[in-house]
Amino acid sequence: MSCVETIQAYAFRSLGFGERLLPRGEYTLCEHFTLIGSGLIWNVYFGALALLTGFFLAMALAVGKSSPNPLWRKPAEWFIFVFRGSPLFIQFFFAYACFLSLKGVSSFFDPFTSAWLGALVVLFCNTAAYSGEIFYGALLSIPKGDIEAADAYGMTGWNRFRRITFPTMLRLAWPAYTNEAIFLFHATTLVFFSGFPAWRQQGDALYYASYFADKTFNPFVPYPILAFYFILLTLVIISLFGFVNRRLNRHLPQERRAKPRLRISLIR
Repeated sequence: MSCVETIQAYAFRSLGFGERLLPRGEYTLCEHFTLIGSGLIWNVYFGALALLTGFFLAMALAVGKSSPNPLWRKPAEWFIFVFRGSPLFIQFFFAYACFLSLKGVSSFFDPFTSAWLGALVVLFCNTAAYSGEIFYGALLSIPKGDIEAADAYGMTGWNRFRRITFPTMLRLAWPAYTNEAIFLFHATTLVFFSGFPAWRQQGDALYYASYFADKTFNPFVPYPILAFYFILLTLVIISLFGFVNRRLNRHLPQERRAKPRLRISLIR
């Protein structure tokens, strides 16, 4: 099978299109790149949807945690504490066990026992907790003079939050939020180790990398390819978030603009 035929057969295998049987016998570099790249579609799916939906919950958690009302503050504090205080790997297994138990009660929870939804819910809650703490810290860092100036102009309530508090908070939090986005996409590889099953052998990038490593007894080909794909994905995230960061800080002088910096974290 030529490389072009391999791409046609396996490019979208992770989505259920193309050749159903995995390669046997000779494992070419083209098969490695194609299948691992195909599995990366699921990693992008998990990361993108969790990040987009988690952003809004993170905003609500940050505002709730900064609220003087304990009815809003306490649930936000405990949500952030639980999901930041426990390992993501344990959250996957705990959520799968809960969804599996609820499945016996109602068929409504059937989709939640699959990786495409159940694992997404866990990543959504996890990134919302981390991002909520980032936004909460940014809320506390808003210069007091900005709030006083808004009060002097007669801005109160939602109008002040929309025009002063929210833009300033977002500008202050964006560099740290960029790192959270990068770590979230890296954390999607843990879905392979979680209890959520891959449907009909249509797994993520790590699923196919592990398949080649097991078949060839050579992990030094598939795993560097997997790392290469994630490095490219990280560069895309940095570029997109860097563009947003420049838009958020376009009114500031060049030397005062905060730039996203990648900080290495040994423990998620």
